[in-house]
Amino acid sequence: MDANDLTLDELRIALAPSLADAAIFDGWTDEAVIQAAEMFGADPDVARLAYPGGAMDMIGAWIESVDVKMAEELTAQQLAAMPIRERIRVLVQFRLDAIDGQEEALKRATAIMAMPQNAAASMKRAWTTADLMWRLAGDTATDYNHYTKRTILAGLYAATLASFADDMSEDKEQTKAFLARRIEGVMKFEKVKAKWLNPDRESFSVTRFLGRLRYSAR
Repeated sequence: MDANDLTLDELRIALAPSLADAAIFDGWTDEAVIQAAEMFGADPDVARLAYPGGAMDMIGAWIESVDVKMAEELTAQQLAAMPIRERIRVLVQFRLDAIDGQEEALKRATAIMAMPQNAAASMKRAWTTADLMWRLAGDTATDYNHYTKRTILAGLYAATLASFADDMSEDKEQTKAFLARRIEGVMKFEKVKAKWLNPDRESFSVTRFLGRLRYSAR
């Protein structure tokens, strides 16, 4: 891939993995862009133009580059053969594997995204990623479930990233176990929610209950 043939938007995504590597040492800064451009073979001045919003643009491009890679390598057809919990596990694990070795860049990115002025953009970015994962998992919900599923997955993914960033265990086994527990918790929640939202279930009737009290068997 010749960097000189890429548009700014293409360069923004293509440069992102190298930028994350540079951010391990230089943070999400102009210096990291220069280092990444040199590693990638791009003009540093042109590379700077790809991130007009500074650190948040750089971090957003990094996340989006993982989105693109995930959608290319884990197709909906491949995932369809798996149980739903396995689809979610595979999707999240793919993202963790994609940034393995870049934990310090992740910590720096998390700190920047947590700043009050970046809260709205961070939430939007998290929603976009969760939406992509659910769509790849085959979700077609259009009611309020569409929103609750994405909100829950975004929270699950954020918590797993936090575990991943500090996990010093071999092959990140602690994070894998953490992810499995969180998915199990979500599946239990979904079962309970489905039970209570099932329109065919026997609902509680205050009138019937009071009637039973009044005319209880003797």
